[in-house]
Amino acid sequence: MSGTAFILDGYVDEPACLGVPPYISPYIRTVAGALLANGYTVRYLTIDQLRKDPLQTADLNNAGLLVMIAGVTVPGKYLGGTPATLTEIQQVGHMVHGPKKLIGGPIGFGYAGEGGEKAIRQVISGFDALLEGEPAVSLDNYLMGNGPSGLLDYARTDPWSITGSSIINQHPSFPYVMCELETARGCSHGAAGGCSFCTEPFYGMPRYRSIPAIADEVAALHTHGARHFRVGRQPDILAYGAGSGEYPAPEPEKIDALFAAIRTAAPDLKTLHIDNTNPATIARHEEKAREALRAIIRHHTPGDVAAFGMETADPAVVTANNLKAGADEVFRAVQIVNEEGGMRRDNVPELLPGLNFVCGLAGETERTYELNEQFLDRVLKSGLSVRRVNIRQVMPFPGTQAYTDNTLGKHDRRFKQFKEYVRSRIDLPMLQRVFPVGTVLKDVIIEESGDLSFGRQMGSYPILAGIPLRLPVRTVTDAVVVDWGMRSVTALPVPVRINELPATALRWLPGVGKKKVAAVVAKRPFGDMEAYRKVAGSSTIDPLLAF
Repeated sequence: MSGTAFILDGYVDEPACLGVPPYISPYIRTVAGALLANGYTVRYLTIDQLRKDPLQTADLNNAGLLVMIAGVTVPGKYLGGTPATLTEIQQVGHMVHGPKKLIGGPIGFGYAGEGGEKAIRQVISGFDALLEGEPAVSLDNYLMGNGPSGLLDYARTDPWSITGSSIINQHPSFPYVMCELETARGCSHGAAGGCSFCTEPFYGMPRYRSIPAIADEVAALHTHGARHFRVGRQPDILAYGAGSGEYPAPEPEKIDALFAAIRTAAPDLKTLHIDNTNPATIARHEEKAREALRAIIRHHTPGDVAAFGMETADPAVVTANNLKAGADEVFRAVQIVNEEGGMRRDNVPELLPGLNFVCGLAGETERTYELNEQFLDRVLKSGLSVRRVNIRQVMPFPGTQAYTDNTLGKHDRRFKQFKEYVRSRIDLPMLQRVFPVGTVLKDVIIEESGDLSFGRQMGSYPILAGIPLRLPVRTVTDAVVVDWGMRSVTALPVPVRINELPATALRWLPGVGKKKVAAVVAKRPFGDMEAYRKVAGSSTIDPLLAF
């Protein structure tokens, strides 16, 4: 077969895979590889690009094949893009005429609008076929005249991940694209039924990619300009290559070899981060986990986050939903990650934990929220740091226990109170702890321009920085933290040019504020630090000022 094939990226977000900009999922790259292997010229388009310019439907109409990848099985808040809704997916199916239209990805598990809703599994009208199972394998089988279904087979997808790596050049965020790297599929906890709400056990028991295959993919991505990588497509990075059992002990030498190989394959990478880390693995295998964390820290870039699927601090809810770890185990894991990763490099901690709470699970009561708050208060008072706390309502999918056994809608008032408690009582002091005034964030990329522009670094869970200046989108600047919101920081470009900043930005300088800003403006231009200090006094960011 030959001709032009379009990949329409509707974005994916799963418990162990993220493909919302600036991330690009492995699905996109392996599907691109499968299309190239079948003789197609491949073009890439995102749902956001189609929203902005619906006339691009004409290009889709002229293609020989359209493959859409979509599906969200964990809800999130996104800045870089918005996943395709079910309505939009169906609109694509009905508005595009001409090519064969295929759809794949986690949308096969069902669709839910956001947390707090049950997912529905239905035929996606307007498409010729659903690519069941592994999208790239299903696509290849379909193009060879077989049914549109197929199981994950790394012997087939690994080569496609290499040939399809060039697709990143068509990503609208390029070169600021975070390549989500797959090391494993499936969950060892699934042997005991898995967590009640999670879709990862649908993939079966863990299957691990080989280090040479991952390194070859990274080398190919690097050749095409990739410099930002997250080892994120697996349920527990510390279990990479580990033995059997529900909670296998980490094998630090394999983790060290994996990250060393990535470093060798992309010697001038700018970001190398991780994502999912099972706190039960750390709590049950402390020494091996410490060695594995040290191996990651030897090779990664700082500002990294180990995301813990905690879900709840209520032991009754842990039991009712077959969750991985109790509150004391999670607390111990938070301690260990702080001890191993709390040191700073390039102004930020090397590696901190992140906490995920899921509400609306079976067995939940008003008391559950009290226990959650007590746990977070305990972490805060212990002097420990967590990079962020995510709170969401369960999104139940058919085939999971939570689909029929949950408490959705029963504690909505308390859920909202819990979110407010975390935002006001936990998030702010944690931000002040992790990003004190004077912290310089390197290479902040502006994503939204306005009187208050917003940007982030490339990273696993980068802090949102609000800069009180109108900066063009895609501007890259170092920025110094001068204040905090509940989930973001206020920052100013470095060097801080005192004689050029507008009053609306000057007022954020430590020691200036609303009271002194008029005096500072009136005395400008300053010739040196001494003249400035006579008006504004001194502050922790003085070394970053320029005149």
